[in-house]
Amino acid sequence: KNEKMKKSILAVLMTTVLISCTNAPCPEAAPKAIGHEVSEDGTKLPLYTGDLSTVAIWEQYIKAHNERDLEVIRSLNAVEGFKAYAPNGMVIEGTDAHIEFLTAWFTDANPKWKTSYLIENEFTNKKGELRQWVTSGHGVTLTIEGEEVKLGQVHDALIVDGKIQKFYVTERVLAEGE
Repeated sequence: KNEKMKKSILAVLMTTVLISCTNAPCPEAAPKAIGHEVSEDGTKLPLYTGDLSTVAIWEQYIKAHNERDLEVIRSLNAVEGFKAYAPNGMVIEGTDAHIEFLTAWFTDANPKWKTSYLIENEFTNKKGELRQWVTSGHGVTLTIEGEEVKLGQVHDALIVDGKIQKFYVTERVLAEGE
């Protein structure tokens, strides 16, 4: 009888412990910084992983470039203040200038992108503005006067309210066999 009582008390205690563990709210995990943005005054602002919807926007943008769909490109660019920074130092300001540039470049170089990676990160600046960036790597093939040129490109794109506000392109010619 004593043994039976001990087992009953133990069963009640175990049940209580299990119920208290499952009903307790899970503590919110603090976001883990993956790096930092360095502001103009040298202040380090933590970078976090963010919403992958911005990656989907950038993937759609690259796809539109490969398909020469200037209307989709236009629709994904920010209405005001759009800028593209080319690897040669050229800055393209405004969507109309961007479409004009792309129209000529598509004809002259027939660029084709193959995506290698896409990374999303975000931070809040000192003004309290959320900044969502996508960094991506691509192999790019240009055809210039019948000759193929293979490049490696890295893009950094700022996405604001679902639109591409600005992006930077860095590139290098790939070595043989890369």
